[in-house]
Amino acid sequence: MPAAAPIRIDDPDDPRIAGYRAIRERDLAGRGRRFVAEGKVVLNVLFSARRFEAESALLLDRRLEGMKDTLALAPAGMPVYVASQAVMDAVAGFHIHRGVLALGLRRPDEDADALLADLPADALAVALSGISNHDNVGAIFRNAAAFEADAVLLDATCCDPLYRKAIRVSVGAALKVPFATLPDEAALFAALDRHGFSQIALSPAGSDDIADIRRHGRTALWLGSEGHGLPAATMARMRTARIAMSAGFDSLNVATAGAIALHRLWRER
Repeated sequence: MPAAAPIRIDDPDDPRIAGYRAIRERDLAGRGRRFVAEGKVVLNVLFSARRFEAESALLLDRRLEGMKDTLALAPAGMPVYVASQAVMDAVAGFHIHRGVLALGLRRPDEDADALLADLPADALAVALSGISNHDNVGAIFRNAAAFEADAVLLDATCCDPLYRKAIRVSVGAALKVPFATLPDEAALFAALDRHGFSQIALSPAGSDDIADIRRHGRTALWLGSEGHGLPAATMARMRTARIAMSAGFDSLNVATAGAIALHRLWRER
């Protein structure tokens, strides 16, 4: 357990838990340099990976006993607040049935060049463009962790990987897979090119079957938004790949497609 004893909260307006208020409304508007982590599995990652600093936890009182092993991973002295269901619901602004929250502190924005320079000679990276759906971004980070991608790069049109729902869908992978955001596709392509990455665009119209691609050295897999996909001008600058599937059906959810492609590339590593 953290050194600090659990602190009982009976007033939803208690200033010590101000960072947890109105979770849904403030996720997109921002809460300064903080983010909200939700669920036992995600808190396990936050506390154990130590990539981000954990500021505090807010737990439903009846969940405290079952969280002891998780809290034992937390930084010594981190405040742990406990509250009734009514108080937690009032703080969050909706019925929060999981009853397990923590506040994390964002790191300074990662420099893409520094991140890429430190990756190994056989690095596998994921490049995202135009993916604004939080579920998809979270699932892609989960896939990246499962298939040992070394980093995720996003352009500015993608959603924030530290949005609460994206973290939750990633089962905490967004808290341990290094990532950086660049202004646009051109900057993303140029950064990968500078650091010696072979770049592959995944598209239903790709020229090669992903199963036939053999990796050599650093490789980056590009994923674009569902519907529009990656722009033709972007794909024209790199090798393109598709996933073979049943006749009459030409596409998958982007996270599903990304998982299949990453698995193939991971096996080639």
